[in-house]
Amino acid sequence: MKMLRFISILEGTSLLLLLFVAVPLKRLMDMPEMVSLIGPVHGGLFIAFNLLLVLSVSRFGVSAKHALMGFIASLVPFGSYVFKAKILSKY
Repeated sequence: MKMLRFISILEGTSLLLLLFVAVPLKRLMDMPEMVSLIGPVHGGLFIAFNLLLVLSVSRFGVSAKHALMGFIASLVPFGSYVFKAKILSKY
């Protein structure tokens, strides 16, 4: 569970960096390099977070409802932080 908590913070941070730093730099200052750098990192963390979420259902007794909430939270800015604070703190 510690790894899931850690990855949720990393995934949430990478999403925020992508949305609020890299994309504005690309669109406003014509600097697509940041998206090329942060995008794949975020993609890998997104996949790792959701794989760990699925594994935690079978190994740590996380309910399917909470896993679905975690997946939805990973799609929303700041969602991973809220998921970690509200849901993962119970496990």
